[in-house]
Amino acid sequence: MSKLSHLDEHGAARMVDVSDKPPTVREASAEAVIALSPEAYNTALSPDAPKGDVLATARLAGIMAAKRTAELIPLCHPIPLTKASVDFEPLDERSALRIVASVRTTAPTGVEMEAMTAASTAALTVYDMVKAIDRSAVIQSVRLLSKSGGKSGTYAAGGT
Repeated sequence: MSKLSHLDEHGAARMVDVSDKPPTVREASAEAVIALSPEAYNTALSPDAPKGDVLATARLAGIMAAKRTAELIPLCHPIPLTKASVDFEPLDERSALRIVASVRTTAPTGVEMEAMTAASTAALTVYDMVKAIDRSAVIQSVRLLSKSGGKSGTYAAGGT
């Protein structure tokens, strides 16, 4: 059975000590999917939405969130990011947006949480920007798509 690295021998939460780990290039990507009404979906895709450009705002929010992950997730290390991007894939048949966040660093610990925080925050921002039109929008999923670098190796999620 695997041991949870954020718990000490007594079961208390702790920040993992990475001081002896060498910095390596680490990358991660995550996705969030938000389903919208057709009207909210079309509004989100329009650069002239009533509150402004929804996707541009969500992209910036996601990038900013990646940079501040250690302030939001208690046991995350503050790490210098060398890349943070947020991209959108319209899913016309579902009136949904697939949001993909990608993050990179050279550090002694990974960036999975930064990628997931970026994708989540971008989805929340889309919701905030269109909630006057569609309060029933649903963030259907948030998941890690891939990670590389570090002792635990490479991970790639199955399916999309």
